[in-house]
Amino acid sequence: MKKVAILIGSVRPNRRSKQVADWLRVQLMKSKQVHFDVVDLKKVNLPMMDEPHIPFTGLYTHAKTRKWSKLVQSYDGFIFLFPQYNWGYPAALKNAIDYLAKEWQGKPVSLVTFGGHGGSQAQAAMRLVVTGLKMKQLAVNPQISLMPGDSLATADYRLHTHDDEAALLRQEFENVL
Repeated sequence: MKKVAILIGSVRPNRRSKQVADWLRVQLMKSKQVHFDVVDLKKVNLPMMDEPHIPFTGLYTHAKTRKWSKLVQSYDGFIFLFPQYNWGYPAALKNAIDYLAKEWQGKPVSLVTFGGHGGSQAQAAMRLVVTGLKMKQLAVNPQISLMPGDSLATADYRLHTHDDEAALLRQEFENVL
């Protein structure tokens, strides 16, 4: 069975990312062809880039980088799930991506963003990154409007208004993998 990582791209305290990832995983797990895991960058815990060689060489000095590389290589595709911060994406996500290079190439990716405006600008900025990494961006890239002050129940309600999009995303991964 193919495997896709739902990569939580925020490490901020009191973040909404985990709630969004859990909702998305439940929707995607209806697949009989693809297994979806949540990978939380907060648990991966990578410091700001501290490798002496450029990632494209694959010469990783630190054990944590080799472990991260092995984890990323174990997945057939990715969902980068992240909030919009000041019209961009979180630094923790960019840092985690920048640790590696070849490990990302050729793998399908969907960008799932959320925030007060749905995360459109964060998606636009991240598209440049995934294009440079030669990832295959999928057509389904949900943008979810969630306000910082939304209660858990309100956020859950808003998430479920995107259930059909999540189903389309599941189908797209089934077709591409």
